[in-house]
Amino acid sequence: MKYNFGAGPCILPQEVFQQAAQAVLDFNGLSILEVSHRHKDFVAVMDEAISLVKKALHVPDNYEVIFLQGGATLGFTITALTLMRETKKAGYINTGTWASGAIKEARKVGVDVDVFASSEDQKFNYIPKGYQCPKEVDYIHFTSNNTIYGTQFKDFPKTDSPLACDMSSDIFSRKVDVSQFGLIYAGAQKNLGPAGATLYIVRKDLLGKSTSPFLPTYLDLTQHAAKESMLNTPPVFSVYVAMLNLRHLLAHGGVEAIEKENRAKADLLYSEIDSNPLFSGAVAREDRSDMNVTFRLNNEQLKDAFDNAWKGADIVGLPGHRSTGGYRASMYNALPLSSVQVLVDVMHDFTKKHG
Repeated sequence: MKYNFGAGPCILPQEVFQQAAQAVLDFNGLSILEVSHRHKDFVAVMDEAISLVKKALHVPDNYEVIFLQGGATLGFTITALTLMRETKKAGYINTGTWASGAIKEARKVGVDVDVFASSEDQKFNYIPKGYQCPKEVDYIHFTSNNTIYGTQFKDFPKTDSPLACDMSSDIFSRKVDVSQFGLIYAGAQKNLGPAGATLYIVRKDLLGKSTSPFLPTYLDLTQHAAKESMLNTPPVFSVYVAMLNLRHLLAHGGVEAIEKENRAKADLLYSEIDSNPLFSGAVAREDRSDMNVTFRLNNEQLKDAFDNAWKGADIVGLPGHRSTGGYRASMYNALPLSSVQVLVDVMHDFTKKHG
């Protein structure tokens, strides 16, 4: 058995893996990989997936839920185009690589971006505070959780402008008030399902009002909402597995229950990091992510020995991002507390030998 702390495509519950594997072989007489997206059986899958998103996040009736492709990277552009108005100005908070990417893409399509808060001065190891959101902008954008650096917004920006958020790496991990947002987008591959699908939740009154002279059909959420996520061939398998995973989430207490489990996992690992003299956390304590725990060895001469220790315990995916170094334990919804305990035991035993 491997204990997967990887930050990329998430682990999923074993029950979901088994159901998805069976559907590859037999989905009402066909493989899910070959079924037409226009067939009534898959239309039912899409309808249920959208319904389960609404149920899990308590999405108000005045929002559209859409499944697309392109990842959050395409979402950078779609968000800017969707929310662009006559002022063509927007406020962005820069908290790392993905937020920086969103800023870059917004500027490419003609948005006058005001980066009104940033943690770049300390290599993104904290969440900015004490800022004032600019007024007279089309929207405010931020990234809720930062997979590379290991920071997470605990409170969201307060603004009268539409609030847009890239929630790729912590959606469905904790309760959120969707009504605070104009637009939420998220790649599926952290807590929702396998890579391929991207989820959009957008307030209906914000659709169809873009002033961008550049708005290809595929980048227009109005078109996708009208076609119920079927404007073109959707990522059938990714949506199907997302549906299975949402079923599983809701059957086990929903977002409310998984939030408690995620907090317990984070508390367990952060407690070990803080009490263990060989390790230290990489970001400000008050801004620590529950999804991506970043930490370092205090003595780099012990790196090879520690690497051998966690690899010997069948742990995978622990090295930090290449841009930051150190270690990163990604603990998405399906990672059980017992896996975190394995890592904590390795760290504890390692300190007994080398501390």
